[in-house]
Amino acid sequence: MQNVLSMHLSPRCGAKTRSGSPCRSPAMPNGRCRMHGGSSPGAPKGKANGMYRHGRYTNEALAERRELSAWIRAMQRSAEEVV
Repeated sequence: MQNVLSMHLSPRCGAKTRSGSPCRSPAMPNGRCRMHGGSSPGAPKGKANGMYRHGRYTNEALAERRELSAWIRAMQRSAEEVV
């Protein structure tokens, strides 16, 4: 006969697996297991993530590209009105 350990009595994840059955992994404090726990906080911001290696994804570069794209769209609309 198997002993009932505290790990066997812990709450279960409750997420549905692909087969439709409930996940049987033990839950973390958020109520889901380590595989179904939700999104991660993401990569670190700033220099810790290597953002300044080439500078393509800095906030300034993104804002500049958005502004340039908006200007191109405006020019295309005005060119369509002329034709």
